[in-house]
Amino acid sequence: MSERKPDSADPQPSSLAGGVISHLTNEIVAGNLAPRTRLPTEHKLMAEFGVSRTVARAALQALAHGGLVTIEKNRGAFVSRPSIREAHEVFEARTLIEPRIARMAAKAMTDDALARLQRHVDAEHDALKDGDMGLALSLSGTFHIAIAEIADQKVLTQILHSLVSRSSLIIALYWKRPDTACESHSHHALLDAFARRDESAAEEIMKSHIVDLHSGLDLVARNEGEPSLADVFAAN
Repeated sequence: MSERKPDSADPQPSSLAGGVISHLTNEIVAGNLAPRTRLPTEHKLMAEFGVSRTVARAALQALAHGGLVTIEKNRGAFVSRPSIREAHEVFEARTLIEPRIARMAAKAMTDDALARLQRHVDAEHDALKDGDMGLALSLSGTFHIAIAEIADQKVLTQILHSLVSRSSLIIALYWKRPDTACESHSHHALLDAFARRDESAAEEIMKSHIVDLHSGLDLVARNEGEPSLADVFAAN
């Protein structure tokens, strides 16, 4: 067995960390890793992804910075468990920025971009039809991010990436109606507004959509043993 190169010799460490971050983020957003799940150690990540300890540590720290992971001294890294206050703040932030993003996306919309969004909604519908709640939730999030990308707002897209990922954890913990957590009716309405290039309608529909998601959360104190959507994912 060849000896591992020193950490400083790893090629493009930020790119390597990105692969680890992407994999773990997808697993969390899809509901495969429930809140408070302990993540693999740095050594296990090194072995699984063929990266150095520096890269594995950087990936976990980046996830912690984004709010998806909590690192506890002498215990390791865990999938975060968002508080009720954080849940309110995340959706309030989305209510502030996403309607504006939708307006800008409607203005910048092209036929190719509209087809891209339609593919997102179709895939989400198929996941719901198959009963794959985790995949449907993940696709719902990427639909919102795709809108920001079409609006060509790089800073807002970066912010939204973090908010959407954290929203998935929040929905897993606090959603009142697991069977309708990924309803795509609003997404179809948004597609219609984008097809018309109706900026005002897109803005209003998005605002209503995010408010509905926020109001669908059961943001009251709950017992640790009470089942959540994450438990539903784990059971399937």
